[in-house]
Amino acid sequence: MENLPPVYILGIETSCDETSAAVIRDGHFISSNIIASQIDIHRRYGGVVPEVASRQHLEKITFVVERSLKDAGIEFSDLNAVAVTVGPGLIGALLVGVAAAKAYAFALRLPLVPVHHLEAHLYANFLEHPERKPPFVCLIVSGGHTSLVLVKEHLSYELLGSTRDDAAGEAFDKIARQLGLAYPGGPALEALARGGNPEAIPFPRAWLGENELDFSFSGLKTAVINYLQRARQKGDETCLADIAASFQAAVIDVLVEKTMWAARLTGVKQVALAGGVAANTALRSRFQTRAGEEGLNFFYPPIEFCTDNAAMVGCAGYFHYLAGHFASLQQEAYANFPLVSKNK
Repeated sequence: MENLPPVYILGIETSCDETSAAVIRDGHFISSNIIASQIDIHRRYGGVVPEVASRQHLEKITFVVERSLKDAGIEFSDLNAVAVTVGPGLIGALLVGVAAAKAYAFALRLPLVPVHHLEAHLYANFLEHPERKPPFVCLIVSGGHTSLVLVKEHLSYELLGSTRDDAAGEAFDKIARQLGLAYPGGPALEALARGGNPEAIPFPRAWLGENELDFSFSGLKTAVINYLQRARQKGDETCLADIAASFQAAVIDVLVEKTMWAARLTGVKQVALAGGVAANTALRSRFQTRAGEEGLNFFYPPIEFCTDNAAMVGCAGYFHYLAGHFASLQQEAYANFPLVSKNK
């Protein structure tokens, strides 16, 4: 069989507070992945400031793109397409990435490939693992999203459930602030929880009904805040590690069990994790245990590809490139953007 030339996709990601560019070869292999993080900048504000994020993207976007090609050891002329996150996310931040991608696509006469942010997180599972194949159920869990997605085949999805209020990552961040933890709250709360008893406080779990695959974390969030306030008013000594561990356990119970329900309802034999909260080691461990008990294959991305990065954008972009899913130079960015199948 004749050896085909490699396909190089330039991925660009600016949906929130990470300015990232990556070069992906043949859909799975990471030639480079450059991330200019803004965590230290936003830490002083206790969270992401959209205008600040946009300005930082403007300052860093050219650097990360040029560095990604340099680290990959290729030239702009070697690229086959430019893939970019077009939503959902912070609209000002997204516009920087989309504008840059359109400029590169126009100047290089390359196809422009629009990528959904949740789709990119999902495709992080395929980085360095070309052997992985659909169908599977994927839990995408991050600061802004908690979604259960049935991946029928490449680029073919069915949304099984999503959050009705707070996303899991958002709940982590809000409770972390209540506990006086530094930004970013999720990793700080996870670290605190390691020293606590997850069974110390019976915080509620919102199951929402038998085989209901939607999520709700607002009630849990309120219960934790009320618990803290009552304890402080009474002058009771509260073990913050126990509160963190009990809260985390309540979130993990619901995330894992609803994913198991989804697998049973759809009949798939594989489940996957994706998104920033997928970096949580307690969540991964519980998934591994329950998947084994249910006879399911479980996989997840390396921790460095759980948070926002352009490698996952390039990976998803590769499959769209093969399918001929290209956008015009009038492509827009979208703060809110439903995940839909594109393999029709």
